[in-house]
Amino acid sequence: MNHLAAGLLFVVLASILPLSMASAAEEEDSKLLAYFKDYLDEEFRQRPLEATRLGDHRYDDRLDDVSPKARAAWTARYRTTLRQLPEQVNYKKLSRSGQIDFEIFQHHLTRNLWMAENLGAFELGDSTGSFELDPRMFNNYITDSVFLVLAQSSLPRATNVKNCVARMAYIPRVVAAAKESLKNPAQIFVETAIRQNRGAIAFYEHGIFELSGETPQLSELAAAAKPVVACLKEYQEFLEKDLLPRANGDWRIGKEKFVRKLDLELNAGLSAEQVLRDAESEAARVQGDMYVIARQLWGQVFPKKPLPPDDHEGRRSTILQVLGRVNLEHGRPEDLVRDIRKVVADIKTFITDNDILRLPDPDQCRIIEMPEFQRGNTVAFLNPSPPLDPKASSYYAISPPPKEWDERRVASYLQEYNSHMLPVLSIHEGYPGHYVQLEYSNRHPSFIRKVLSSGVFAEGWAVYTEQMMLDQGYGKGDLALRLNQLKFYLRAVINAILDYKMHCTQLTDEEVLKFLLQDGFQTEGEALGKIVRSKQSTCQLSTYFVGRMAFYRLRQQIEREQGNKFDLGRYHEAVLAHGTLPVKYLPELVRAKLAEPR
Repeated sequence: MNHLAAGLLFVVLASILPLSMASAAEEEDSKLLAYFKDYLDEEFRQRPLEATRLGDHRYDDRLDDVSPKARAAWTARYRTTLRQLPEQVNYKKLSRSGQIDFEIFQHHLTRNLWMAENLGAFELGDSTGSFELDPRMFNNYITDSVFLVLAQSSLPRATNVKNCVARMAYIPRVVAAAKESLKNPAQIFVETAIRQNRGAIAFYEHGIFELSGETPQLSELAAAAKPVVACLKEYQEFLEKDLLPRANGDWRIGKEKFVRKLDLELNAGLSAEQVLRDAESEAARVQGDMYVIARQLWGQVFPKKPLPPDDHEGRRSTILQVLGRVNLEHGRPEDLVRDIRKVVADIKTFITDNDILRLPDPDQCRIIEMPEFQRGNTVAFLNPSPPLDPKASSYYAISPPPKEWDERRVASYLQEYNSHMLPVLSIHEGYPGHYVQLEYSNRHPSFIRKVLSSGVFAEGWAVYTEQMMLDQGYGKGDLALRLNQLKFYLRAVINAILDYKMHCTQLTDEEVLKFLLQDGFQTEGEALGKIVRSKQSTCQLSTYFVGRMAFYRLRQQIEREQGNKFDLGRYHEAVLAHGTLPVKYLPELVRAKLAEPR
């Protein structure tokens, strides 16, 4: 009987212990969430634009104090929060999901603090820059602060208009802070800020009424916009006549800072040198694949012309000539948005018919022409619905060629974004790329992961889907489409090479242009734009390649492990089920998810 009683006691204890451990983990997880929410509430109070970006509309009627004194307070708060985090939350007591959230929060603070202390830089949405060296940071506050409220907030229109009127009163303070803060920026930063501010003036003169759906004569926005326009015109004078002539700063951050920043940006356990080596190796492989496709197309596009010699220069010439011919198949600038919408409809049908994954329902992605004040750094982007306001719309924005371009540059642009490239771009930005992935991310219950997302995950997934879609049959084996997909992927690979060499060496613009034209097979317009972008961003260009390789390698591993049981749609949903988190967590989490029913 004693043995029986002891056995029963053991069984009871064995059943109670996991429950008590789970209860303790839940309690500690709650502590972490409460601490993070307290941090975020203060972050939103001090940085209302970041709150708007993330979908918290409590502070839409206010705008950040971006003066040097206020920014110093931001840095101090990052330092204090980072120190207190392990004091407030016991990492060992957290659930595994809670431990991942803890690590993400801790890394976010570490990165923000290093950026502020070493580069004078702060994060704002997808942008990171120094308020002393990059006037574009102030442009975000001038325009996005109002645009996002009108374009994305799911609050009643009257409320959004009222908030915009109140927020616009703060814009002169932002301009004053810009004049006080900007010291010795790089010329390239100021030139872009000048173009964007022209777009900002146009936005407050007429674009704001088009966006809000209101009549200038009747809208209360009109009275608020008038002093903003006057302020921005005066700011334009400052940018052009005061700041630009003394803009002699260096856009390079140097190798030492680049290496550390890349490590913080990627959070993937890869060194800068390893990323460079992997990218150079992958570039050579992709160039070889492009030659195979170009050789197959040669007889179709040049039926009576001999194939160039099969040596290094001949292969390069073959690719360039074939691209030059197939890329002449393009639309008109005025039809760009319409063409994108048609392509997207075809892509969505293919995804559903082939069970690539389950698409978000309802679809909240709107395809628009990129507002002028947001142009200057990229041709297209996905502005997702904010994670804290998931009922809001997402925007897939495409930029037409600038109006000031001559016919030659416009032709180069259209050849780059030709009829075969637009589907690849739309796969990346929309379906099943950024839009779909971020909609899945918004469903994840972790509040921390909703707010603190990984650019490596987001960009890596988008690049991974480009090849995957064609591999599954999208385009029905169209070789011109495949050649453009490879070229688009090569751009992501070369981005990583360019990122390192632009900031860690003394490459000249002429050397970079030659590299992009000859090794990247880019048109002149695209190459010149990439030079500008690589000077204006640091480490972000590496995220595409590093993320894609993480997704590609994981896919190979899981497919090998599962063999005939591998289900592509189920796998993709398992990958997207955990939020936009650092890719280093994926192997563990995806395997666990695949052990559950779909």
